Amino acid sequence: MAAIISDKFRIFNAKQFLESLSEGSLDSGSERTRMYFFVGRPQRWDAYVEIYNQSSTAFVAGDEVYVGASYAGATFKATVREVYEESLLLFNVGPTTSSVPAAGATLKGYNGVADTGATGVTGVYRYASEDVPPVPLDNQKEKFDLYDDIIAAKRITSDFARGVIRRYNWDLVANPKFDMWKPDYSATPGSGGQVGKQAATGVSSISDAKFYVINSQYEVFKCLYNGENPANLTGQNATNEPKTTPSAGQGSYAAGIFTEEPGNAGYVWKYMYTIPTNDVLRFLSTDFMPIVSADDVTRQATEAAAVDGAINVVLVESAGANLPNGTHYAPIIGDGTGGKVQLVVTSGALVSATVTAAGSGYTYASVPLVTGTGSGATAYGLFSDSGLTSSVTVGGTATGALEPVLPPQGGHGSDFELELNAKRVMTNIRLTYAEGSGDFPVDNDFRRIGILKDPYAFGTTSFATVDTVNGLYAVKITGASADYQPDETISQTVTGGTAFGTVVSWTLDSGSTTDGVLKYIQSPDLHKDSGVVRAFESNGANAIDGAISLAEGNVDTTDNSSVLGVTFASGLANPEIAPNSGDMIYVENRRLITRAPDQIEDIKLVIEF
Repeated sequence: MAAIISDKFRIFNAKQFLESLSEGSLDSGSERTRMYFFVGRPQRWDAYVEIYNQSSTAFVAGDEVYVGASYAGATFKATVREVYEESLLLFNVGPTTSSVPAAGATLKGYNGVADTGATGVTGVYRYASEDVPPVPLDNQKEKFDLYDDIIAAKRITSDFARGVIRRYNWDLVANPKFDMWKPDYSATPGSGGQVGKQAATGVSSISDAKFYVINSQYEVFKCLYNGENPANLTGQNATNEPKTTPSAGQGSYAAGIFTEEPGNAGYVWKYMYTIPTNDVLRFLSTDFMPIVSADDVTRQATEAAAVDGAINVVLVESAGANLPNGTHYAPIIGDGTGGKVQLVVTSGALVSATVTAAGSGYTYASVPLVTGTGSGATAYGLFSDSGLTSSVTVGGTATGALEPVLPPQGGHGSDFELELNAKRVMTNIRLTYAEGSGDFPVDNDFRRIGILKDPYAFGTTSFATVDTVNGLYAVKITGASADYQPDETISQTVTGGTAFGTVVSWTLDSGSTTDGVLKYIQSPDLHKDSGVVRAFESNGANAIDGAISLAEGNVDTTDNSSVLGVTFASGLANPEIAPNSGDMIYVENRRLITRAPDQIEDIKLVIEF
């Protein structure tokens, strides 16, 4: 069955995303969607391999592992970074980075001289390194894993999201020629069966066409005519920069239309909107430019002026021959009304066609080059006067053709997202220092960003609605013997075994060298003890130890304060996001992004639907 997912479907999804951010009267209501931009993954990227059926001899960090009859002839080898109950983290993968241990293969330990006797059977394997982050997986387990290392999240409001389109600058070196708006660009398949219509730049769809421009004053114009004529079917190079306030001799602007000076290429541009300063700073990038929000006054003025089915351009498709010379007028015929065009004929051939009345309501149209009949509203064919009352005789041997260019549905400027093909949304999130009173730590890095839809507040089934949320567990430490280090493993003896975690942030209390807030993550892949991830306990007698720093500190069981974005109860604090709540609708794994106390991150995220 022949079918397509049209660009309109993608544009619809992008518009729905934007509309969902402000729908409904209640922020906590079901009509509105609460989108959060999150950062995560403070720990480094390493290759991961699941192992089971392990021998009694343990794998050791720093040793190598391999698959094959011998180390020398191994089809897969790597160095062990970390050892966990049911998995290994690996680096220096070889013989090439694309080498993999097949599922069910026997993995053997090697100490640089001989086999160690450690063996295990391999399961899931994913290659990664700090330079090559892994591709995210779209499955339930991955979602759980993503939650385990969320650092913090910031609410995406309608002020920080826009539909965006490809950016085309007024630059006659990079962009000498522009396509004109046409409703019927289409491809010519190599297998035959269809002959399409290409734009001036060679593309075969309006979604790929270069038919608009941003000028030096951040004004956006749409190309209605690019100088196309029978002698040059691909149009002319542009000459005058379209502006709402052109300088003398640089074109004219009236009623939303910019026209190049006579004698130049003849471009006609429709003014759409002006990008305000805030949007320039937040959403203008090298590759993309924003469509302004619905409440922008320049957009509203353009929308108000749009006329459904108005025809602004009639092309001379064929100059023809044997037409009567002179200046003539003709009605635009079709299902609309009021359209009129002025024609100039020299030596029996069409020289130009200029729309003098755009009319309205056209979904199909033509300009017949025949002897005029009727008059006024019933006029058909050629006339010598603009009132369409004096008929012009056209001989039987006359030829020529005109093509009225239909506007988008609703008229030019009626639906910005649809006619400019805004199938992408850009979110702009600025992380300012320790954003959210400390929700975003500044003493560690992150390697993952994404968008989370409608998470719950921790311990509830109510939607999170605050501007920023903390994604980390925390413990209030007193009497630390040394500073804990980011990314080191911490542990505490607890009921039933040992609790493990990985440090994300360690912040000393003001004026103290031993007391502070320790934030950490816990993950089943990294922190199981006898098959269970155990919670740290509010136990002042059992210290929390750092594996690298050798720091030892106790839980301040008397602390019930709110500090650095978390609220403690007997020295322990939970994240502000309920684990595994909401939907992960976008995830991107990146190379590390380092934070610092005096640093601001301005993150522009473009999502294509």
